[in-house]
Amino acid sequence: MTDGPSLDRRSLLAVAAGATTTLAGCSLLDAGEDGESTSVDDDRARDLAARFTPTLVFDRRERWFPTDPRQFESERDGDTIVDGFDALNGYVAAGGHEDPPEPRVFYNVREYADSPLAVVQYWFYSAFDQFTTNFHWHDWELLQVFVDTDTEEPQLYVASSHSRKVPNNEFLDPDPDRRPRVLSELGSHSSGLSVNADEERFQRFPIENDVADVTNSVVDSVEDAAAIPLAYGLPRDEGLALPFAVPELDETPVYDHERLPDVTESDFVPGDVTVRSFDALDSPPVDLPARENGLVFEHEARDDGSADETYDLVPTAELEYIDDHVGPQLSFEFAVPKFAEDAIASHITTTGVPWQDPRYGNPANDITEPRHRGALADRYDAIGEPSPANQVVAFVTNAVSAPDAPDGDGVTTEETGTEAVALLESDPEAVPTFRGVAAVQDVPAGDHALTVNGAGVAPHSEPVSVGGDDAAGDGGGTTVAGVDGEIPLVARENAVKLDVDGRDADRDLARVAVSDDFGGRLYDAPLGDGDRDGLYVHRGGAFTTEVRDSDDEVGAFRVNPPASSDADDEDRVRVENATTGKTPLATYVADVAAETQGQVEAVEVDDDEGGRQNSVEGLAQALGAVVDAAERAAERAAAGDRENADRQLETVVERLQRVADKLADASDAIPDDLGLATDKRLQQARERTEQAKRAEKL
Repeated sequence: MTDGPSLDRRSLLAVAAGATTTLAGCSLLDAGEDGESTSVDDDRARDLAARFTPTLVFDRRERWFPTDPRQFESERDGDTIVDGFDALNGYVAAGGHEDPPEPRVFYNVREYADSPLAVVQYWFYSAFDQFTTNFHWHDWELLQVFVDTDTEEPQLYVASSHSRKVPNNEFLDPDPDRRPRVLSELGSHSSGLSVNADEERFQRFPIENDVADVTNSVVDSVEDAAAIPLAYGLPRDEGLALPFAVPELDETPVYDHERLPDVTESDFVPGDVTVRSFDALDSPPVDLPARENGLVFEHEARDDGSADETYDLVPTAELEYIDDHVGPQLSFEFAVPKFAEDAIASHITTTGVPWQDPRYGNPANDITEPRHRGALADRYDAIGEPSPANQVVAFVTNAVSAPDAPDGDGVTTEETGTEAVALLESDPEAVPTFRGVAAVQDVPAGDHALTVNGAGVAPHSEPVSVGGDDAAGDGGGTTVAGVDGEIPLVARENAVKLDVDGRDADRDLARVAVSDDFGGRLYDAPLGDGDRDGLYVHRGGAFTTEVRDSDDEVGAFRVNPPASSDADDEDRVRVENATTGKTPLATYVADVAAETQGQVEAVEVDDDEGGRQNSVEGLAQALGAVVDAAERAAERAAAGDRENADRQLETVVERLQRVADKLADASDAIPDDLGLATDKRLQQARERTEQAKRAEKL
């Protein structure tokens, strides 16, 4: 691994004019062919739409509620547009979040030909979207109700999440006596479902004798996440922190722009859940408040007086003369690998109009759960069977100091309390995690680079191969990233960059892996081609860096990061001249034995009863003997003397056994954490010695 582009704090820059825009929640899964759908006549469409009108529940800190974009329209070059400045400024001037102007929900009803299946679409327009890494002018969100027109019963609810890469919140066979209830995510307006008896919160799992709010299938490819339904949900309603970023325009907060005279900082997501710069934080924020329900909106015909606001129901056909939504490129401060800097920015500019969205004409395009699509396909000929769709899945954790390790000599991992975001180099659209699960949907087969980042953590990046023989799953399946599906992130205050330099090796290095004495294997991925950022380790760890070449030969190197940051030097450690074979493996054993010998020699025995001091000295001497034998083995191997190198490795095996015996004798004389660390390193030394004995390369 060679030096890559800088990951210092920077603002994402504008992309060229005409960058591709996306509608929040749009899913483009390559499903089976669906039948054609047609619009439903006005009276019947309104009757269906009125029957399932949703209750909308917003976060107490919400700033942009569903409204009518027509109040902000203008003409430009013969087109009718809605300009982002006009919409945001006009919305605030008309009352903003304190007195939401013109509450509207727009509906579109489609019916599949020769099939008793209709779909009621509820579209919600907001003047602005301020999600963590995917904010933009304008916002359209969508709730769909699939209805059997013979029985007049709902078949499926689909509440769209952030993007086509995120699994939607879906419910199959909902109770026909319960209208859908939408819990809107703060700032982004992503729709969480609330269909059970607990109307106040999103429930991913069943509660008592009632159902969960989603029926999505569980993650079955990552052990630590195996019981979590694959649906986005509402992170702040599930006990996880989700910090929001400040949108920028021309490197200043957007609310300071001269074209927004009526807009102030208070018209954006409040500061108690907002961070100015993700990568300027030393560690993930831990004091962000959880979700609190605020305003409740009901259709005016449904309101029994309990709602805070009522909305009017309007057909989308009345809006179809609007040609586009426009607005200048926004930016945010967020450390991402340079390959993604411009590409991701295309997703934070503006959103298109619904009537140009594939879901508008084929609502089944938005079903992200294959099992749900399969169920509808069994019932209705108009719905195509689910086709294999690739996804990349991992469980994001935090790397922290191991409590049972000597100070500065071991890390472990724990579940995160702060959500992160993931993106792929090939299609860098930011995908938020849910309950620590990073799930990127609809991924093209081939080689990609997966990056995971978040507030106050160092970025993680690794190559992944999706589909085909080289993937973790078969074509059209799930590719598991990380080590057994786990990706540990490191707080920036504890992060040290690890460089593995194999440029001078005469071996074709193929993979790199990093293990900690206590935390086990933390990273294992192909080296890839060219420069790559993303291999950060915790400064409190004691690491073994392993490389493999194209012949599957192994090399190992001891890495001990500095215990504290040096202001005069970048926080990084380097494995120089990384290579494979007997020489580096024997050298590794010598290094680990010498490191442990020094720690054992530093042990002070206050009470020498029973020869405790002698047992400590005996352990130190046994470790020193391993150092001598391993160094001689490395010298012989480097000189090309295979026979004598192997003979010395046999001596190392014998002396490692003597270390084990002496460790048992000294167990009462040395600290427990050092004894445990010595035992773990002894296991590593044995493994690497056996690898050295088998190695063909010197």
